[in-house]
Amino acid sequence: MPQLCFEELSQWSHSLERLLTSKCMLIFYKAFLKSEYSDENIEFWLICEEYKKIKCSYMMSTRARKIFKRYIQAEAPKERDNTKKYRRAHRFGLMEKDSYPRFLKSNAYRALFDAT
Repeated sequence: MPQLCFEELSQWSHSLERLLTSKCMLIFYKAFLKSEYSDENIEFWLICEEYKKIKCSYMMSTRARKIFKRYIQAEAPKERDNTKKYRRAHRFGLMEKDSYPRFLKSNAYRALFDAT
């Protein structure tokens, strides 16, 4: 893992969007969410971000069905109790207001500062 400087670590505390643009910090954040049993939020958000990049309508349709089966339909493996309410923006909002602030206060995030 590359050495991170204090300035880099600090910039990710300004917004979830900034944090998600860093592949390195995304790894830490995903690990944090997994430790809190809420990693399906970031998984869903990331898969939707990838979906937005698809240009082929056949691939879009195929991927949409996979996303639906895994995250949205009743009894889906990654379904939450209130999955029907979730949309990409809603999941981002959940992370931004809930798990992201906890991540910034976590020992895992603070340990990154100690390592710089």
